[in-house]
Amino acid sequence: MIAAWVSLIIAGIFEVIWALAMKQSDGFSKLWPSVITFSAMWASFAFLSFALKSLPLGVSYAIWVGIGVVGVSIFSVVLLNESLSLFQCVCIGFIFIGIVGLKIQAA
Repeated sequence: MIAAWVSLIIAGIFEVIWALAMKQSDGFSKLWPSVITFSAMWASFAFLSFALKSLPLGVSYAIWVGIGVVGVSIFSVVLLNESLSLFQCVCIGFIFIGIVGLKIQAA
């Protein structure tokens, strides 16, 4: 069961990687960011698939997407100099709280 949770977290990390790489691919017109995008997508789905062997779909999907939302939001500010309003930060914080709450309840 621990392996499934670790796999789900890794899937979420790859979700962040592919989203950031997709932005850098400039509409898939740049080779290496495009390769990273598709490789990270494949890895994300593979790790999610493994996690779903023993974790419930609804909770797993919500956590996977939540990790992606929170991670991409943070890294887009840090790496891409995008901005977030205070309200957006609060909403992302609620998503993070939801991820933690789902994990705690599922444990």
